[in-house]
Amino acid sequence: MSALTHHRAIDRRALITGRALNPERVIASPGGEIASILVQARPDRLCEVEAAVARMPGCEIFGRDLRGKLVVVMDAPDAGTLGSMLNTIALLPHVHSASLVFHAIDAGQP
Repeated sequence: MSALTHHRAIDRRALITGRALNPERVIASPGGEIASILVQARPDRLCEVEAAVARMPGCEIFGRDLRGKLVVVMDAPDAGTLGSMLNTIALLPHVHSASLVFHAIDAGQP
């Protein structure tokens, strides 16, 4: 047998939503996942987008630019939920893009 291992291609959407992971090997961090997202929206609809994001559980508006940009801080229990929330924001009406800028695993208190 060859020393080379065949690797299966990972679907980007499955990776972002956490479906590419084997749940038997994943150990959930005690503190969860945190991320910041840069959201670009239509400037004339920024208030609507901001209100929709602020209603989402675990989301907080950290910054705002009248040219249509929001900085969103997200807190989620796992990477799959985080990816799902990112996709939900990206698919909101009047949103041009939602980009992950920072992501970390919160290890919780020692």
